[in-house]
Amino acid sequence: MGPTWTTGNQLRLLENGEEYFPRVLAAIAGAQQSVLLETFILFDDEVGQPLRDALIAAARRGVSVALTVDGFGSADLSPAFLSGLVEAGVVVRLFSPRRRLVGMRTNLFRRLHRKLVAVDASVAFVGGINVSVQHLIDSGPLAKQDYAVEVRGPAAREIHAFLLDAIHANSPGPKAPPQRPARRMREAGALAGPGAALLVTRDNDRHRRDIERQYLLAIRGAERELIIANAYFLPGYRLLQAICDAARRGVDVQLIVQGNPDMMWVKRTVDMLYAHLREAGVRIFEYCERPLHGKVAVVDDDWATVGSSNLDPLSLFLNLEANLIIRDTAFAATLKQNLRTRMESSCQEVPATPDGARPRWQGLATALVFHALRRFPAWAGWLPAHTPKLLTPTLDAPPSGWQSGVATPPREQDCP
Repeated sequence: MGPTWTTGNQLRLLENGEEYFPRVLAAIAGAQQSVLLETFILFDDEVGQPLRDALIAAARRGVSVALTVDGFGSADLSPAFLSGLVEAGVVVRLFSPRRRLVGMRTNLFRRLHRKLVAVDASVAFVGGINVSVQHLIDSGPLAKQDYAVEVRGPAAREIHAFLLDAIHANSPGPKAPPQRPARRMREAGALAGPGAALLVTRDNDRHRRDIERQYLLAIRGAERELIIANAYFLPGYRLLQAICDAARRGVDVQLIVQGNPDMMWVKRTVDMLYAHLREAGVRIFEYCERPLHGKVAVVDDDWATVGSSNLDPLSLFLNLEANLIIRDTAFAATLKQNLRTRMESSCQEVPATPDGARPRWQGLATALVFHALRRFPAWAGWLPAHTPKLLTPTLDAPPSGWQSGVATPPREQDCP
């Protein structure tokens, strides 16, 4: 049975790496039994190194530690970085590693895009923040604007259980933490707050549309206000229709997208939808202070989500993703105020398209390109050798053997 709605959770919004990384490191430093962590990007930099040191220290004091990183997003980790973890007893796994071709990474699709941390089944973190200096605002103008949520209480146990299942599925190798939280961990929820929370994940098996379904339920039920902040916005037909329908029935729909994108194609694809959205009454704000990397939304006064899933073809149809759905008025108010502040201080609103200003050919071109991009996940699924694998580095086979061509490769396992 998968994660379910829980109540009695304490929920804390974390903005950017300055708030997120210290909280994660403090939780790991206080771990007594287990640390489970999944991330798309882990870099060997001034953020990745302290995390590595914290995981090694936890493992050496007897805590069960498991780390899974994506083979595309974290392709450049060195043998020394990984072997130090393995030597300390950390269970390290690389999701779908692939040898480079002419120096290029070839494992483009079906990525492990989740960013999840669970410590002792009592505190967990869900969001879009990778382990990289690029998520520290002080690092410069290209630093990413992003969010995560810290949760304490029953939802943290659900996140722990999910990560534990992901570790043990199809894995004949070393088992990391105990099978389920200890009794004293279960009782930790008694001290938590009133918030209701649900972990929703997307995979390529039984949960292909779970995140999209939660968005649809919330948008279709919106009565007054809908704010979506999304880095890579190219939703499917049903989501796009639901957003436009909400605006047409009088909901104040506000969309925050990248105005200063880290990849220019992102803005070009969203530009194609501007006229259609504005005609329906959607207000569009371009965030211009730095690249927007957030994947958050608020509906009315008590529904919110924070997670790793963009509203684009990769996240909705190919990648492994995780969002926390939250029903809590205090948390929703905090996130809403943050997004309103961003709109007022760091965004430019896109003006409405005057009647008749858009040439007919432009509307036709937009429709054709949009439909082609929406079919992209199906085309990607036809590509050969896309089944994800999990590689477990061992000390007798260098962790980077999949990159450097070591004759005896580490063990590979099918990904759940």
